[in-house]
Amino acid sequence: MDHNPTTSRATSVEADAAARHQHQSPAAAVDWSITFWGTGDSMGVPRVYCACEVCEEARRCGVNRRYRSSVLLERGEDKLLIDCGPDWTGQMERAGILWLDELLITHAHQDHIAGLTSYADACRWLKRKGRVITPTEVSDTIRMMYPWLERFVTFQSIEEPWRWHEWSIRPIRVNHGKNGYAYAYRFDRVNDDESAAGSGRRQAYPNDSANPGLRSWVYASDAIGLGEEELRWFQELDLLILGTNFYHEQAEYSTRSVYDMVEAFRLIEDIQPQQVVFTHMSHDIDLRHSYPLLPQVTLARTGMRIGR
Repeated sequence: MDHNPTTSRATSVEADAAARHQHQSPAAAVDWSITFWGTGDSMGVPRVYCACEVCEEARRCGVNRRYRSSVLLERGEDKLLIDCGPDWTGQMERAGILWLDELLITHAHQDHIAGLTSYADACRWLKRKGRVITPTEVSDTIRMMYPWLERFVTFQSIEEPWRWHEWSIRPIRVNHGKNGYAYAYRFDRVNDDESAAGSGRRQAYPNDSANPGLRSWVYASDAIGLGEEELRWFQELDLLILGTNFYHEQAEYSTRSVYDMVEAFRLIEDIQPQQVVFTHMSHDIDLRHSYPLLPQVTLARTGMRIGR
């Protein structure tokens, strides 16, 4: 009998994929969805040292338990995970997924990349080379931090819009405050015969009126004080996913790196996205409370899903 762990694990991955494909409903195969695997800031909630009311509620596995920020874009077997932080292995287990071919990384901070070592280990055991997609300045930093990763993963650099299935994905270099720069990503759904030029404008898609799913959206987990050049790519959005650490942060602005919700409201009023989800939230945010929010704003929760 073969007890090779690599063989059995690979077989398990294939069986898992086949089972999920078999049980995929026709409706689910038609359109894309976004699932929030993590909605917390760099330290997650609870913070290990903190005994505040929010952290204590989170320790009881309450609604405030927040893993490091990450979202999964998927349709059937096509999956793209944005960011791979220190909670990645648990996030995979909770999602019931054993393998991902591709990861899209926003920036090289540990709360967004610390899971890459575990991802590389999965690649090693399964004898499958994963792909990490990110702009060159980010991949160069990751290579410097983890020089051995390239034995198991392939880095793909993107500086211009990149075509992934029906999506044109544009990297947007954004201000990350005292932490320098990060990348947001704009997703525009395009026709097969359209180029991935990325106009920054919402593009038509076949049967658009009959299939009102996501067409144009931006993921910007780590940004603050965005200027005119950055915001040109934040126009005409169906959805904006924006990081907001606090409701109204009291720290000196020069020491900060992410929008708070009050600042985000002014941004939303300026760019007018149809729907907004706040993520990357610290223990300042208590999901049991009712905050004054704009009508199109929702606070992300672990496992929340947008789309089919």
